[in-house]
Amino acid sequence: MSNPDSGVLLIRLAGPLQSWGDRSTFNRRETRPEPTKSGIVGLLAAAAGRARHAPLDDLASLALGIRIDQPGSILRDYHTVSDYRGQPLLSAAVTAKGRQKPTSPAKHTHITQRFYLQDAVFLAAVQGPQGLIDTLQYAITHPAFPLALGRRSCTPAQPLSLGQRTGPLEDALRAEPWQAAPAVRKRWGRQNGDAAHIDLPATLDDPAGDEVRNDVPLSFAPHARTFTTRRIRHTYLQAPTGLTPDPARPHTTGGHDPFALLGW
Repeated sequence: MSNPDSGVLLIRLAGPLQSWGDRSTFNRRETRPEPTKSGIVGLLAAAAGRARHAPLDDLASLALGIRIDQPGSILRDYHTVSDYRGQPLLSAAVTAKGRQKPTSPAKHTHITQRFYLQDAVFLAAVQGPQGLIDTLQYAITHPAFPLALGRRSCTPAQPLSLGQRTGPLEDALRAEPWQAAPAVRKRWGRQNGDAAHIDLPATLDDPAGDEVRNDVPLSFAPHARTFTTRRIRHTYLQAPTGLTPDPARPHTTGGHDPFALLGW
């Protein structure tokens, strides 16, 4: 049962590029296949105008659910980095005074790799005290700082906020129409007889979940970024497609037929 004093805010996460890292270090920055809780909390904190040293307890305690409406594809950005002055690059080692040492032997070029999700669409639902949800809904539509989909270079497409819903978080994700791009929905409709519903993968906060993620932020302070864990579960949610079924064409009931390739 849902708490009558809580609200659910739906956030549509779509854009040309997204990147949701949780274990990335140094010159290789990876992305998870769906948004992380630290990424969502960071987006909400930026919208609300919170400084990096500001407390995050209220945002980190929000319940989170992510529905994957359009998984997108992986893009690898390969490039090199060098010092424009021609000086050797710095190493990870530091002096006794805390200054980075130059590379030895001198290295003038670093190879870096950044991974992104391109053309992905997610539906995020956050649930918490009604007063906080009201504040966050206003902040999302009137952000204090520029918002990003994981990395600063990944700007979101509109609409970002889909408004508030009542009831349990999972029900809100299940009831919201499919948010994939029109071309994707049209192509899927041709293949599935314009079925009225589709089964979409989702990741939900769940204290009894069987997977642990270390992506709950305790602090975004530049020199003291810390995280803790949460438990999640994976499921499929049947969501409305917004399409009008064609009775003259056969279609699957949920959009996922594991035997289709076998001709059954």
